[in-house]
Amino acid sequence: MQMRFFLFVATLIGAALLGGCASPYPPQDPATYKALIAPYRLDSGDRLRVVVFGQADLTNSYTIDQAGYISMPLIGAVAARGRSTQEMEGDIAAKLRKGFVRNPDVSVEVDRYRPFFIMGEVTSAGQYPYVNGMTAQTAVAIAGGFSPRAQRADVDVTRQVNGKVTTIRLLPTQPIFPGDTVNVRERFF
Repeated sequence: MQMRFFLFVATLIGAALLGGCASPYPPQDPATYKALIAPYRLDSGDRLRVVVFGQADLTNSYTIDQAGYISMPLIGAVAARGRSTQEMEGDIAAKLRKGFVRNPDVSVEVDRYRPFFIMGEVTSAGQYPYVNGMTAQTAVAIAGGFSPRAQRADVDVTRQVNGKVTTIRLLPTQPIFPGDTVNVRERFF
């Protein structure tokens, strides 16, 4: 009788421990991970360096506004949100060909990425400039490092994937993107 009681208690404790190991987030869909290797998509706050060869008046830096457009001389507003730099080159060249420049040669590159945000158990939570190739670990370092109560094994990252806001759990060595919100959780013990 006593042995059954101990087995019952051990089973309950084991179930409780295994239940605590489950992730609070469902398994990630393939689209989330596909976004990790997809070309960078522009959004509000990114600053672009547009070079139109042979046209010094059109060559400049342009910031994507809240509506998702840049405004260039001669051609006006050009949609940028959700586009790659290569798609922007084609759009700008096509608009310039319509009576402004005979054979435009356009180059677009990201001059400055939109910031990322970090909160939770870090020394200095806030908004910081994004650096190309940033990982969750370097984001924490930029924010002054972990607080003494921080969970250091992984972080939660909220980002837009295919127009939907999603939260994923990342290891410190995994990449974060411009516009991401990184949350460093508090450890339990």
